[in-house]
Amino acid sequence: MKNLDRRSFVKFMGGAFAVAPGIFGLISCQRSEASFGISPTNLDNLVLADGLDYKLLLKWGDDLGNGESFGFNNDYTALVPLENGSSLMWVNHEYADPLFVSGYRRGGPRTLKQVDKEMYALGGSIVEIKQDKSGDWKQVENSKYNRRLTAKTKIPLAAPRKIAGKDFGVGTFGNCAGGVTPWGTILTCEENYDAFVGELHHDGRKESSRLGWENFSKDHHPHHYGWVVEVNPRTGESKKLTSIGRYAHECCTVTRSKDGTVVAYSGDDRANEFIYKFVSSKKDSLEVGELFVADIINGKWLSLDINKNKILKSTFKDQLEIQIHCRKAARLIGATPCDRPEDIEIHPTSGEVFVALTNNYNRKDLKNSKNNFFGKVLKISPENGDHLSMNFSSSDAVIGGEESGIACPDNLAFDKLGNLWVTNDISGSLMNKPPYEKFKNNGLYYIPLSGKNAGKTFQVASAPNDAELTGVTFSEDYKTLFLSVQHPGEKSKSMDKLTSNWPDGGNSIPRPSVVQIRGELLDKLMKG
Repeated sequence: MKNLDRRSFVKFMGGAFAVAPGIFGLISCQRSEASFGISPTNLDNLVLADGLDYKLLLKWGDDLGNGESFGFNNDYTALVPLENGSSLMWVNHEYADPLFVSGYRRGGPRTLKQVDKEMYALGGSIVEIKQDKSGDWKQVENSKYNRRLTAKTKIPLAAPRKIAGKDFGVGTFGNCAGGVTPWGTILTCEENYDAFVGELHHDGRKESSRLGWENFSKDHHPHHYGWVVEVNPRTGESKKLTSIGRYAHECCTVTRSKDGTVVAYSGDDRANEFIYKFVSSKKDSLEVGELFVADIINGKWLSLDINKNKILKSTFKDQLEIQIHCRKAARLIGATPCDRPEDIEIHPTSGEVFVALTNNYNRKDLKNSKNNFFGKVLKISPENGDHLSMNFSSSDAVIGGEESGIACPDNLAFDKLGNLWVTNDISGSLMNKPPYEKFKNNGLYYIPLSGKNAGKTFQVASAPNDAELTGVTFSEDYKTLFLSVQHPGEKSKSMDKLTSNWPDGGNSIPRPSVVQIRGELLDKLMKG
């Protein structure tokens, strides 16, 4: 679609919700002369726009009852309502900072006790929460639902045969983003698993992990990780879904096609990797079906079915081996490398698929391309608005950079009006440094997709030092926005040289936390 002038664009977007899917064009990424919002900051606090306030909900180390405590580096969050008026909150715990969690200092001696502490801090938490009379959300103490999944929890592998001699994996970790199924289960995604357990490639090559867990445990085989894990939040029962493939899953977003078939989208969060689509062949299940990978250049979904491609048939022994080595299979059939596919969300009205492509510092292996420091949000429009279609068109929805006011988009969320909320992820080593110095700390951004401000970027939150904001989830009534504040103070070199003291202030150590955000501004935005 050709670019629209500003007046035509606003008129065009104003009627977008009354027409068929596929209507959204390129979002004009103009920096707002904002009537609300904040300028970038590098303060060691969670800074919010006027009309918003936050309160802590959960922080690392909180007692969950039943002998459990809230894990470290909370990431993705999700809510599942209960019949009693409360909700179950799922929270991912992506990785542990040894300095704070176990006291281990890189380069020094390490003990099994330290590794055990780090393993416990990972995985996920299920916590029952409920609003009090003032409207604040609080943990339901000693709830029967409160529980942990950790790096030591035994989780079955939903696969047609054993993998590396086992029908289960020990634990889940590297849990980044996720999804919620139409039948009320949680999907938590194992992203950078190789940092914990290394990698075993299809050709037999081995890579060691950065953390050295293999020196303490023989229970963690690389092929048991890198999956989407489905969790029943009411019971804690879980399984690893091998059908959706093994790679550095950022998320897994589920929808239904026009005929009700379950379709799931996921991206491989690594430079020059791919975007995938899974089409289920079983009602309300993600265990069996067909896996596809995106050819963005030609607008086609390419099947990874071993019986539909000669090169796959000659390279792999069975379909499960393709799923274990998705990256190799996708390259063999000509999938399009992307700039770190992270979160994927589906517009609630148009059905179009929005993909955060965070950045790519090194694109030397891609022809006629330049380094992409600021990333973008890609929009995929299924043909005829049907997620079963094998054809699609794509365009840039948001282009990162100084003009748009956002760099390195990471997590995405749509509110009930179909407006886009984005968190970003500038790495701690580059934050407040070229070429990112003008963006300062990471933040939360609001981009309306209709009305007079359509396409403008409004920053509504700025994270504490070194932190990343993740896990945007709205309450059912859209009066509360839940947000994870992940890895504040992660660049601290020692307990005596802390780079953050959030959230408790003073000389306290930083604690990753989930906050609840409410206020007049949120209420106003939810009214349109």
